[in-house]
Amino acid sequence: MQKNLFLLFLISSFCFSQNPYPQDYFRAPLDITLIPSGTFGELRSNHFHSGLDIKTQQREGLNVYAVADGYVSRIKVSHYGYGKALYITHPNGYVSVYGHLQKFSPTIEAYIKKLQYEQETFEIEVFPTAAELPLSKNDIVAFSGNTGGSGGPHLHFEIRDNEERPINPLLFGLDIQDGVNPTIKNVYAYPISKDAHVNKSREKQKLRLVALQNGDYTVENIEAYGKIGFGIEAIDRQDLATNQNGVSNIQGIYNGNLKFEMDFKRFSFDETRHLNRFIDYEHYKNKKERIQKLFVEPENPLSMYTNLDNNGFINVEDSTSSVYKIKVGDFHNNNSWLTINIEGKQASEMKAKPDSVTPYFIYAKKNNELINKHISVNIPENTFYDDFFIDFKVSNDTLSLHDDIIPVRDNFSISYDITGYKNPEAEKLYIARLVGYRNQYALYSQTYKKENVLTTYTKTLGTYALVMDTVSPKIKPLNFSKGKWLSKYRFLKVKIEDDESGISNYRATINGKWILMEYDYKKNELTYDFNDAISQETENNLKIIVTDNVGNSSTFETLFYRK
Repeated sequence: MQKNLFLLFLISSFCFSQNPYPQDYFRAPLDITLIPSGTFGELRSNHFHSGLDIKTQQREGLNVYAVADGYVSRIKVSHYGYGKALYITHPNGYVSVYGHLQKFSPTIEAYIKKLQYEQETFEIEVFPTAAELPLSKNDIVAFSGNTGGSGGPHLHFEIRDNEERPINPLLFGLDIQDGVNPTIKNVYAYPISKDAHVNKSREKQKLRLVALQNGDYTVENIEAYGKIGFGIEAIDRQDLATNQNGVSNIQGIYNGNLKFEMDFKRFSFDETRHLNRFIDYEHYKNKKERIQKLFVEPENPLSMYTNLDNNGFINVEDSTSSVYKIKVGDFHNNNSWLTINIEGKQASEMKAKPDSVTPYFIYAKKNNELINKHISVNIPENTFYDDFFIDFKVSNDTLSLHDDIIPVRDNFSISYDITGYKNPEAEKLYIARLVGYRNQYALYSQTYKKENVLTTYTKTLGTYALVMDTVSPKIKPLNFSKGKWLSKYRFLKVKIEDDESGISNYRATINGKWILMEYDYKKNELTYDFNDAISQETENNLKIIVTDNVGNSSTFETLFYRK
């Protein structure tokens, strides 16, 4: 009897370890077929994707449902990021997240709008108590949209645990149709140790990929020696979509032994920027291809690594034959295999890896300060992963701080002493990052002023400059004109633009009363809903003040009529 109970315990423990997440607790957040435009753990700019992006048939306004009983524990409305977002805490400890919403359900909309008017702000974040906005499974909580940083109508959906770590929603029983194997697009070999080489070169080598008839891959045989690592560019597709999405699992196997595994099941937001250590960051910046490295370099704390042997590196000896296999899988266990045959051969002559030496050297584990004339750069310890020679040049008010090919872990600061500038010019200066061909575009970098010093904090190397903005924002009515009757109008729309430092804030009133105008930065539009009923007057004076990031402001006033 005890033996049978022990076996039952082992079986139960095994099943739980395979998938410890409840399978019938959550329903789908939409009542349409789930087709992802983005998958969990997908590689994005500076982060892993923390949920599922679900297609909404290229339209907005679809019902979004509470996936289980619970209560609204957080509401956040912002111009960027998730736009209008809703967070629901469930009795089992998980939190579901719904982003890029068009609007909330009437009860939630009234709750948040009341607070927006009380605080006179469109952007807002609140944390309701369990008693304020309780919900039942299947309640409509919002309507799908395209707000915030969304590139098209869709629902961003997450499930997080009680430590705010996002988890792949498919682990909870939600399903998508997927019978398609992942695609391996490119494969690279990396010589690591000083004596290592691949095909007689010390530099990273792109291997010639060969697609086999059975859907798997191989490469032309390679010669190698020493400590070696591999990297791949791989994507996944689903049955009902053509999007190039992320894969779910990658394994590296050397001579039958598992050396490396990356499992995209769960991560924390604290670690997500370390994606830039997982990929070949310099290659991505130069080629726009994200190579996923199947080895773990120092100072890479990603929790998604599992089953590591020698951190994924292999050691190829002279006069040996070996096989390295890569298995790439999606959530539905559709797998693609890549086989690399390796002949161990120590080369007597090989192409040297070029060194890049400058007068300035960064120690990753120390504080570093670079100063030239009126510009200083302060780099705290652990800002970078590795020590390296950095390019640092100053020409007038332009700072060339290396190329953006080195991943940055945390903020460093750039400061300009502007003592040489006199008011009012000094009040209109800001620090910008120069981008584009020949650095023709100046992107505002949030700039702080203390006495005669301007400072910005950034996580990006590149070219920075001191820029002056003396041009005020532009304000233009879109669907009305002065003196017009707007009785049949539901919305009031205004276009606001600033081509220099960018919009900082805006304020709108009707007959002196603050009105809520939603800002869509992708369209440069402000929208007011007349259903807010702020004014009951026939004659209405609209006043809008828009201010840019250095304090230039414009005021727009007009008269309209409503019955």
